[in-house]
Amino acid sequence: MSESPAEAVHDGAREGKRRNVFARIALFVRQVVGELRKVVTPTRSELINYTIVVLVFVTVVMLFVTALDYVIGLGVLAVFGD
Repeated sequence: MSESPAEAVHDGAREGKRRNVFARIALFVRQVVGELRKVVTPTRSELINYTIVVLVFVTVVMLFVTALDYVIGLGVLAVFGD
């Protein structure tokens, strides 16, 4: 469908010149559109599962950071006092 960046560089090097800025922009846009056509949107159940996984992970990390902050705070108070 469209050239890969390696092919575009190789073709330009073979001809001894670089593509002009508009040709490079057009190539970029064609490649972006080609990649966007490959995107598959998740189903409703997949989206709900992904959301739950993210919320659980964020909660676990938040609890870990809170515990770490509490322990470091206790250590600072023990070293430097009130």
